[in-house]
Amino acid sequence: MARAAVPGRLKAPLTWQAARLVGLRDETPSARTLVFDVPGWSGHLAGQHVDVRLTAEDGYSTQRSYSLASAPDGDRFELTVQRVPDGEVSPYLADVMEIGDLVEIRGPVGGWFVWRPAEIRPVLLVGGGSGIAPLMAMIRTRRSLGSHTPFRLIYSVRTPEDRYYASELRTPQPGDGGLEVTHLYTRHTPEGWPRPAKRLQLADLQTHGWPPEFEPVCFVCGPTGFVETAAAQLVALGHDPRQIRTERFGPTGG
Repeated sequence: MARAAVPGRLKAPLTWQAARLVGLRDETPSARTLVFDVPGWSGHLAGQHVDVRLTAEDGYSTQRSYSLASAPDGDRFELTVQRVPDGEVSPYLADVMEIGDLVEIRGPVGGWFVWRPAEIRPVLLVGGGSGIAPLMAMIRTRRSLGSHTPFRLIYSVRTPEDRYYASELRTPQPGDGGLEVTHLYTRHTPEGWPRPAKRLQLADLQTHGWPPEFEPVCFVCGPTGFVETAAAQLVALGHDPRQIRTERFGPTGG
C-alpha cells in the first residue's frame, strides 16, 4: 500500500539502503508483491512502512512510501504494490522490475500504527482495498510467533478479483487459530454470497467486530473516505477513540 509522505515521521539515523528484488508474485490484476533482500536489515514492527526511492539516469529522483506486508524475516521483507495509472513509482515496481534489480529504501518508519506482540487485548483489523497490506503484516507476525491474541479481520474490496492474499486468507494457515476473517464486497459478490454488494455498514462492524466492552485495539487502513467512515462507526458503537488507530492513503497513492 502506498502512503502520502508525512512530515516529521522519519527519525534519525535512518539512511538509504540498497534493496535487491529476490521474489515476485501477482496478488490481483493490478497489484504485485515484491520480496526484497536488504543485507543488515534492522527488522520491523507489523504496521510500519518504508520509503522507496527511484533515481533516473539524468539524476531526477522520486520516492513513495509503502507498507511492509510481511512478518520480520531476517534480511527480507515484502511490499505489495498497487499499480497507479500515470504514477511515477508504482508502474516501475509492479511492471518493470526484474529479479536482481536494485532500488533504494529507507526505514522502517512509524511507531503508532503498529501491533506489538506483547499486547494481549483482542485486535480488530478493518481494511479497505490495498489497505490490507499492513494488517497482513500483523496477521503474519501473529502467526510466526505463535501468538494466541484473538484477531478479527474485516476486509472490504470491490469484487472477489480485487482480494489481496486471497488464498492465504481463504485457507487457515498453521498458527491461525483465533483468527476470524470476514470479506465484504462493494460492487460484485461471489455467486450465492449472503451479503449484497455495498459499502461498509455499522452493522458489519457490530456483527463481525469485537464488542466495545472487550476493549479491543482497532486498526483501520484504506482510502481516506473508508477510514473516516469506519472510525466514526466504531466510535458510534462505543469503542474507545484512543484505541482506534488509522492509516489512510489518497487517490493518487503517492
